[in-house]
Amino acid sequence: MSAPDNCSLYLMTSGVSGSHMDLDDACLTKYLEEYLGPRRSSVFLPVCLIYLVIFMIGVVGNVLTCTVIARNKVMWTPTNYYLFSLAVSDLLVLLLGMPLELYELWQNYPFLLGKGGCYFKTFLFETVCLASILNVTALSVERYIAVVHPLRAKYVVTRTHAKRVILTVWGVSVLCALPNTSLHGIYILQSHSTSPAGNITLDIPDSAICMLVKPRWMYNLTIQVTTLLFFFLPMLTISALYMLIGLQLKREKMHQALEQQKARRRQVTKMLFVLVVVFAICWAPFHTDRLMWSFINNWTDNHREIFQYVHIISGVFFYLSSAVNPILYNLMSTRFREMFKEVMCHRPHHITPRKHSLSVTRVTLRSTLSDAPFSNGAAVVEAEAEDGEVRMKDETTFTC
Repeated sequence: MSAPDNCSLYLMTSGVSGSHMDLDDACLTKYLEEYLGPRRSSVFLPVCLIYLVIFMIGVVGNVLTCTVIARNKVMWTPTNYYLFSLAVSDLLVLLLGMPLELYELWQNYPFLLGKGGCYFKTFLFETVCLASILNVTALSVERYIAVVHPLRAKYVVTRTHAKRVILTVWGVSVLCALPNTSLHGIYILQSHSTSPAGNITLDIPDSAICMLVKPRWMYNLTIQVTTLLFFFLPMLTISALYMLIGLQLKREKMHQALEQQKARRRQVTKMLFVLVVVFAICWAPFHTDRLMWSFINNWTDNHREIFQYVHIISGVFFYLSSAVNPILYNLMSTRFREMFKEVMCHRPHHITPRKHSLSVTRVTLRSTLSDAPFSNGAAVVEAEAEDGEVRMKDETTFTC
């Protein structure tokens, strides 16, 4: 008889009582690995190193982003409000989500945080994923209105409206995260034996794991619906909106004679294409992971091997999307870059009457056009959308 079978028999006949009991450690380890897999991931060390680099860059960058937007009134624009919300979402992922995942890579079982911790972990990941894509979609709609319908923008693209949309986004994300959260819980391996007193069911020690505990079809349906509503449809919407923005910029270009302006418009068009592609690259592995798990019912060794790689890649790109945004802000935004330096060097911010080139973005989607400025509390959108010149109350002109 094989070792796992001997261990299984031993567990059923040795009087399991609730803690480590008198079970042979080697036997218990073999039994758990037979049914739950290795306790520690074989890729823990390399993945841990990658995650730690992403963690340090992401936390510092997103804290700087929040600080820059919060402390400088010139940054209080609708677009930057969405970027602030995205930075908060990224910080939640990095500060709360990444440590939980690293712990599971190091020790997949037992799950020590209990049912509440399992619910929290599932709820956190689901909420921030939904909030990110909804924030990005709302930002894209705001940019579309500002560029294609500038007359409506002063009524729609406002700070008050942005705050309401952001609150709605987080509220919807919380509600839509509940179904998947409710499907998870703590699963514990049990041994069944027969005694003169009747059938006995005993929990096997160190086998608690946070996983799907409800019927599989419910999970499959939930994942497929949320992937459709919160990935494919937003991607199609975002692509269509930026295509319309590009067409609007192209129409405007026909009325421009300056080569410099034409070059700027070509650059914006290329940027929009790159941003949408990067968004798809960062999030496609994550949704591939979920769809693969929900569609495959009969797992083979090949399926498991492929899924392991997909799962690792999706995790790296998932966290990378939370860390790369501040880097992109620095590369594409003169104003963000200068304000990052001011915060890091503890220098006071001085508004000078000169133009700054600002093109802010989000790895999971991007806004490459101007922030909607404000005059007497209303948004004013200049005709030159990609230049995004903003005239503030003090008549200082900025490029957002």
